[in-house]
Amino acid sequence: ALEFISALRACGCRFVLDDFGSGLSSFRYLKSLDVEFLKIDGGLVREIARDPIQREMVAAIHRIGESMGIQTIGEWVEDVEIESALRDIGVDYAQGFGVGRPEPFIG
Repeated sequence: ALEFISALRACGCRFVLDDFGSGLSSFRYLKSLDVEFLKIDGGLVREIARDPIQREMVAAIHRIGESMGIQTIGEWVEDVEIESALRDIGVDYAQGFGVGRPEPFIG
């Protein structure tokens, strides 16, 4: 996998570790894979505006990413409260219906 990532990176590709935080194995992969982005699991993100524990878990993941020079993306951002909480934490990007609905490719 590391050789494959290296070859694609040489072609200009960047990499995301998806669903980060959904299990403890996420941390093992983070240390061994050279990625540019952590996509924080939506199961954690969707409750951060109402659940202080979830908010702290997302903040901790963001701090770990930040300390490693990795940008963070919050999944399942479905309303302005979640988006605002992610901004307050410092998460770099948001993905979800609260940010924009999926659209077909125009070809």
